[in-house]
Amino acid sequence: MPITPEQRRLVDSWLQAPSQRRAFLLAALGGMAAAAHAQTPAPAPAATPAKVKTQARIVIAGAGAAGLTAAARLSAALDGARITLIDARRDHYYQPGFTLVGAGIKPATYVVSSTADYVPAGVELVPERVVEFDVEGNQVVTESGARHAYDFLIVATGLQLEYSLIEGMDPRLIGKDGIGSIYAGPQAAEDTWQAMSAFADKGGRGVFLRPATEMKCAGAPLKYTFLTDDYLTRRGTRSKSEVIYNSNNKVLFSVPIVHEKVRMLYQERGIAVNYERVLRAIDPGKRIATFATPDGTEEQPYDFIHVIPPMRAPEAVRNSPLPWPADKNKAWAAEGWMEVDKGTLRHVRYPNVFGLGDIAGVPKGKTAASVKWQVPVAVDHLVAQIAGRTSSALYAGYTSCPLITRLGRAMLIEFDYQNNLTPSFPGVIAPLEELWVSWVMKTMALKPTYISMLRGVA
Repeated sequence: MPITPEQRRLVDSWLQAPSQRRAFLLAALGGMAAAAHAQTPAPAPAATPAKVKTQARIVIAGAGAAGLTAAARLSAALDGARITLIDARRDHYYQPGFTLVGAGIKPATYVVSSTADYVPAGVELVPERVVEFDVEGNQVVTESGARHAYDFLIVATGLQLEYSLIEGMDPRLIGKDGIGSIYAGPQAAEDTWQAMSAFADKGGRGVFLRPATEMKCAGAPLKYTFLTDDYLTRRGTRSKSEVIYNSNNKVLFSVPIVHEKVRMLYQERGIAVNYERVLRAIDPGKRIATFATPDGTEEQPYDFIHVIPPMRAPEAVRNSPLPWPADKNKAWAAEGWMEVDKGTLRHVRYPNVFGLGDIAGVPKGKTAASVKWQVPVAVDHLVAQIAGRTSSALYAGYTSCPLITRLGRAMLIEFDYQNNLTPSFPGVIAPLEELWVSWVMKTMALKPTYISMLRGVA
């Protein structure tokens, strides 16, 4: 779809004047919607399905994106169920916004709200942490020792950041001595922005990486590298700087065509790439990072480093019967990801248990966009079981990565288990093009969609 002069004017003014943001968003997304659906007749209004009457006890461990969305959809689908949501964290984090905070695009407050604001009426919120999953006894135990029995269990605990597995690294170092890491929370993302901005002012050697484990939002390491490179360019320090990206394996992205596109963009912008490099240690005083390589270890000096820690399942899940067995998937077993069917998200050995979001041991899916597609599938199977019917709903691995490539530009990359690109706006948004509208979707349109998802209406 060609960009009209008016849309171009709105883009340029939006980058300078916040007052134009709403007008720009309406113009951009309105045009997209019209182009995408011009040939599609309006569907007839669907009748709201009757609620299924039940006295089932449903426990949801974790009140992040997946847990809250599941609670909302179950509450809307069931009449009489006792739904218990368990999570100790009172704040809810809009984690897709951490990169925006870390790039100075949004304030830390942009990603923080209250978990209680999204809990549906009639759902009990227990402000504790689950410390034991007794799946044989159909109950979970919280840190106070309370036991919560269930007929169905949804595990949506998210994952655990393991900074301690990097020698010399501590989350308290974020924002100091040239160390950044957007993953550790809103304040860490803000501190990372301050460190990155100071680096961009002076220039120097920037080191970027990703861990050798499964991780949430695998595009974040790439987009933060792009953003830092852009800030260096805008502040006139790029010519006296080095930007180095260290991939943990032999590719930059799991989808081959996206890997090639990123490789080409990095090459065009002078971003050096090292393959098969895994961060093992950091010396904040000397500003030296030590990486494991196929040939041993390698030291890389830095003026700024963006540390992304190894990630694995929370301890309570790892120490339960829920993870994948080592004889089926050694890596996932070591990291503790749940053994679920990749299509239904139902546990392979415990049919009354489902795993959603980051904790699910599936080939794709550790993004909020995946949650939007996972939860309806799992809920449909759970409700069908209660109602005495079967469900044919399947999750095909949909994952979305709005990959920012510079301020004002992004590529909206959507794909599935088979590494097929699955664009939501075919013919409107080309997934491998750096577009202003993809940037606006990332910085403006996705959060309202996310909030709707939490309320079960996306």
